[in-house]
Amino acid sequence: MSDEMPPVDPPDPLTEAGERHVAAPITAAAVLAWLEETAEAVAAGELAAEELIALLGELRQASTACANASDWTLLAAREAGASLRQIAPVFGKGYVRAPAARLEKLHREVLSADQFLELMRRRASEPTV
Repeated sequence: MSDEMPPVDPPDPLTEAGERHVAAPITAAAVLAWLEETAEAVAAGELAAEELIALLGELRQASTACANASDWTLLAAREAGASLRQIAPVFGKGYVRAPAARLEKLHREVLSADQFLELMRRRASEPTV
């Protein structure tokens, strides 16, 4: 049993028409497949508590990275001209309040997607305690 995510083919940056297509580096389906495989390994007694704790740490770091990527993409989408009504459905509700509230919170710290990315770079280079 590998304690890593199953390999996922990297998205092809060029679509059939020669246009660039960017996809998220991880999908819900890939995570579910990994979770099912890992659950089977746990049920079979193949993973010790220490390994599960290490996985938990990795997943929490990855979760933070995904949340940061989501925030950056929200900022970038607004800068590219997307309306709150266009963005709202991906928040799981048709209400514009959710993305508006998130943008308001983000704008307390940064003003643009570029500033957010720079903040993430600085945080990544800071020593962890």
